[in-house]
Parts: sequence; structure tokens; C-alpha cells
Amino acid sequence: MAWRMKARKLDDVLVYKKSLVGADAVSAMLERPAFRRDFKFKDQLSQSSSRTVALIAEGFGQLTDRHTASYYANARGSAMETIGHLHVARGRHHITDDERSTVAAVYDEIVKMLTRWINYLDESDCKKRS
Repeated sequence: MAWRMKARKLDDVLVYKKSLVGADAVSAMLERPAFRRDFKFKDQLSQSSSRTVALIAEGFGQLTDRHTASYYANARGSAMETIGHLHVARGRHHITDDERSTVAAVYDEIVKMLTRWINYLDESDCKKRS
């Protein structure tokens, strides 16, 4: 299975690539005038989407499966937080329902990918990775 292939570098990690796509989509939304008036919310949405990317990258650099899984669990939480913020953004009329659905689907896939990877890491529990 492709997801079981060993990633040699961060750019080989599919969930990392998907998180970059999601973060780029969120960043494009945040350029709109409606978000400029909602400073705190804009910052929260920006942080949760970029934190997903950062935590995946940081987890990839860990030396044990347990540490990696911990970072991926936090990235999963940030992805779910982003989904929640997208619902709020729709409710505040900052984005359309189609935009919310499209970007939330990216983050739903990120959550699923991270969940599978966390489960795999929990089962393998390698003490030292190279």
C-alpha cells in the first residue's frame, strides 16, 4: 500500500502535501475584506491551518513512533479546529457554503489520514527511527 511506503523526506509525506493545499486555501480566503474586520477570528483560523502543517512537519522529524504519533495527534486536533472555524466563517457570511464544503473536505481527509497513521504508529511503536 502506498501509505505504508517509507517517506525519506517531508515532501514525500502525502498528508503534509494535503495540509499545504488546505493552508493555501485558507490563506486565500483570509485575504477577503470580511476577514479583515474580524481580526481575532482571522488569526484563529490562520493559526489552526498553519499549525496543522507545522505539527506534521515537526512530527516527521521525531525519532520514535510514540513522539511522532503525539505530534500527529496534535496536528489532527488542529485540522479539526480548522473545520470548526470554517463552519463559523460560513455562519458569519465570510465564505459560501460551497467554499466551506470544499476546504472542509480537504481537512476531513487530513484528519482521516492522520488517524490511520497514528493508529499504525501506535501498533508498530518503533523505539528509534532513522
